[in-house]
Amino acid sequence: MFPFTDTAPRAARPLVVLGLIAVNTLVFLWMWDMPLREQNGILVHYALIPIRYTNPALAVRLGLDPADWWPLLTNTFLHGGWLHLISNMWFLWIFGPAMEGRLGRLMFLVLYLGGGIAASAVHVWTHANSTEPVLGASGAIAAVIAAHAITFPRERVVMVVLLIIIPLFFSVPTVAFALIWFGLQIFQGASELASPGMASSVAWWAHIGGFGFGALFAWVVGAFEFESGVRTATWSGRGRHVPLIKPRTWL
Repeated sequence: MFPFTDTAPRAARPLVVLGLIAVNTLVFLWMWDMPLREQNGILVHYALIPIRYTNPALAVRLGLDPADWWPLLTNTFLHGGWLHLISNMWFLWIFGPAMEGRLGRLMFLVLYLGGGIAASAVHVWTHANSTEPVLGASGAIAAVIAAHAITFPRERVVMVVLLIIIPLFFSVPTVAFALIWFGLQIFQGASELASPGMASSVAWWAHIGGFGFGALFAWVVGAFEFESGVRTATWSGRGRHVPLIKPRTWL
């Protein structure tokens, strides 16, 4: 099950969303051809390693600077592989333009970066003794998803499910998609904490932290009426009908 598009009014020129996608992609390509030793050096300095902040003495012995707070943010611009990058950027493209159109460019950037930092902080709190580097934009994007659901609860998210080779399209309200997505993160995160010996390649609690920040941010901002200054693009029936997309579109 994968989101294909949404029906909320989108920014006609989502410059911040496009800029974030470009920066994430360029950073990934920059690291792609690096020797493994240099890649590890980048991770040590810019990925999120919780022990850096929870045990400063041990962090110093491991070559980590406990006074360096930048990894709380810089880890959100690093990705571990093509699938990791593409899936994150796709979710950003689906949910980001509507929030950029609603909030304006500056406030949307605050939402995104704030969500990334909140996600990092929650991961450090729930994995205080971890020496594993964490990276990826998922926490920041979780904030965008939550804000989208709070701001446009009755709009629709068009989903696609691939049945062998046949794509099946259906739509759900944005708030339903967000709650299901968040419920899965809670379930996986709770399972991880209940079985600490089980390795996990996904920072579930970072997603939860980012989602919580995004929901709170949208609720607070929603209490104020303001003009974003960003022109939005709409199509006829937006918010009421699902686009007519047939399987042959994928051929």
